[in-house]
Amino acid sequence: MEIAIQEALKAREAGDYAVGAVVTRGDEILAKAGNRIKLDQDPTAHAEIVAIRNTARILKSRHLEHCVLYTTHEPCPMCTTATIWARMESIIYGASIEDMVAYRAKNGNSLWSWRTIDIPARTIVEKGDPKVMLVECFMREKCRKLFHA
Repeated sequence: MEIAIQEALKAREAGDYAVGAVVTRGDEILAKAGNRIKLDQDPTAHAEIVAIRNTARILKSRHLEHCVLYTTHEPCPMCTTATIWARMESIIYGASIEDMVAYRAKNGNSLWSWRTIDIPARTIVEKGDPKVMLVECFMREKCRKLFHA
């Protein structure tokens, strides 16, 4: 998660949302990424999607079995679904959707809206097949500090 946090800080320094993601397999880091939606003008360029895409290219496979996604923020429905379709083993995330919603209500503005779709990753995982293990709120306080306006 520390590396995902570093990627989030790099994304913020570059002018994007401070969200970071890392994909591992065993002790090996396969890919890491920061959010790129503003930088690339691509609404799908979430840190998690970028890291999953890069991992698939590295492994030359759409199936990322035995891989773990670490992400600083609870993944949205798109990102959670991508882990299921990629057949990943698990998702470990920091700050929750509830954290983002609360931050947005207090600090959101036209430049940094921190939009969310209020469907917890847990709901997607429970309905998905194959099942992905979910570890929630890992290093939550440190990840919550990444929110910015």
